[in-house]
Amino acid sequence: MNFIGTELPGVVIVEPKVFGDERGYFFESFHKARFAEHGLAIDIVQSNVSRSARGVLRGLHYQWPNPQGKLVQVLEGEVFDVAVDIRRGSPTFGRWTACVLSAENKRLFWIPEGFAHGFAVTSEHALFCYHCTAAYDPAADANLAWNDAALAIDWPVAQPQLSAKDAAAPRLADIPQHRLPALSGTDPDPLP
Repeated sequence: MNFIGTELPGVVIVEPKVFGDERGYFFESFHKARFAEHGLAIDIVQSNVSRSARGVLRGLHYQWPNPQGKLVQVLEGEVFDVAVDIRRGSPTFGRWTACVLSAENKRLFWIPEGFAHGFAVTSEHALFCYHCTAAYDPAADANLAWNDAALAIDWPVAQPQLSAKDAAAPRLADIPQHRLPALSGTDPDPLP
């Protein structure tokens, strides 16, 4: 496996070693010890799969408190995948990074706790897999606006299909501080 750092500390692109012949291919998408050797001590507790059509944008989602780290990959199709640093006190607060994930390139994207995550489907459809470090917690579920001008994310779709929840998401500047993770990722202090 090849682990590629991004401009956001902790956010990593993973390129698996693919073994293939005329019958098909095989690759290891997660190996706890190998990830740990590269500083990614990941404990997967829940996996989810979603299927979306071209132009669908899901995000930007996060949980706080009870944050989730996500190791994501595309099993069919292609997406433009985004991570945004929303940790209070972080020197990269409000910055984003992205990569293209596809069934063809077989890349995985690690989004640590304390980051918001979203993706836009650029193929006819995409089958998307999320491996999460914490179970979904409806009380901690949160999101921020995909088109927040302060973030200036260069999405590849101008008029995405959104859920009602994502269409009504607040800008980062409008989210109360106590609803954002701290730099440590574990500080649930109830700030006013």
